[in-house]
Amino acid sequence: MARAILLAHRGVAQTHPNPMVGAVVVKNDRSVGEGSHTYAGLKHAEILALEQAAGQARGATLYLNLEPCCHTGRTGPCTQAIVDAGIKRVVAAMQDPNPKVAGRGFRALRNADVEVSVGIRESDSRRLNEPFAKWIQTGLPFVTLKTALTLDGQIAAPGGSSTTWITSPASREEVHRLRHASDALLTGIGTVLADDPRMTDRSGSPRRRPLLRAIVDSKLRVPLRSNIVKSANHDAIIFTTQSQNSAKAKQLTQCGVEVVHVRAKNGHADLRAVLRELGRREILSVILEAGSELNGAMLDADLVDKMILFYAPKVLGTVTVPVAKHRARAIQKTPMLQNIALHRFGPDFAVEGYFHDVYRNH
Repeated sequence: MARAILLAHRGVAQTHPNPMVGAVVVKNDRSVGEGSHTYAGLKHAEILALEQAAGQARGATLYLNLEPCCHTGRTGPCTQAIVDAGIKRVVAAMQDPNPKVAGRGFRALRNADVEVSVGIRESDSRRLNEPFAKWIQTGLPFVTLKTALTLDGQIAAPGGSSTTWITSPASREEVHRLRHASDALLTGIGTVLADDPRMTDRSGSPRRRPLLRAIVDSKLRVPLRSNIVKSANHDAIIFTTQSQNSAKAKQLTQCGVEVVHVRAKNGHADLRAVLRELGRREILSVILEAGSELNGAMLDADLVDKMILFYAPKVLGTVTVPVAKHRARAIQKTPMLQNIALHRFGPDFAVEGYFHDVYRNH
């Protein structure tokens, strides 16, 4: 199963909008076939593993990180191919959260007298495909709020700009790995005006679709000379409450930036409507890299699924904006991170945790 999960990881940024799946065929305690899914390759991981195993698949065990499909989509049902190959036993880490599958694949196998075991390395497999699980069940992308702080909780030097790096090169390398694993990067107009970011995936790893660079800009204040506008190649989108027929919107469109009107809520762009539109475009995962205002608004609206805080061993000693500025709440009503993990990146450390369990709460 560890090998199947490792193979599934090869699909990072490659399988969109499908889940990442790895498969291993084992016969007489030896691997005789394996496969991992990539969208461009069309064939599912199970099929690739069975093809590699060929005749040795009969009487063998198939290990998978995800329940095999039993419906016809871009390909035929994998369950039928498994039965036809003569697989004796299927060991899967977890059930598919896709309502079209959700246990039906296991039932089809059992009805064909294939032994099925479920639950080995389940937590690792759930983490691997959490964006797919959120999107396939709700139509909304999985949102990860990422920010960098000093030990005294500051995200910017005096004046508000964060153009001077707070964290180490090791942390920044991890951030680009996170960007690479995401379908879209979301920020607010405040960050664009203060930092003029490029908002790009500089990991150097291959991806099936370009990273979508998204900005929430209610009043359409983004400068035409900003880095994101100058570098736009139909991979940038601005969500605004302003008319798409305004002069500024037309100028941005001519520069290769898509301008999308969303309804206003409390004088600002409706953030749930923003996420709904991203989900409609098959954006499964969003990494939120913003300032305190948008971070706080997303937290207030309960739209953040996961948070990663990178702490540098520095004390700025100034009073600036905190990690997330939002309305004060009673301690007992404050949302708490669950399943917390700590990671080291060079001299820095990161705190990672979840607000939602996308396999249960949706």
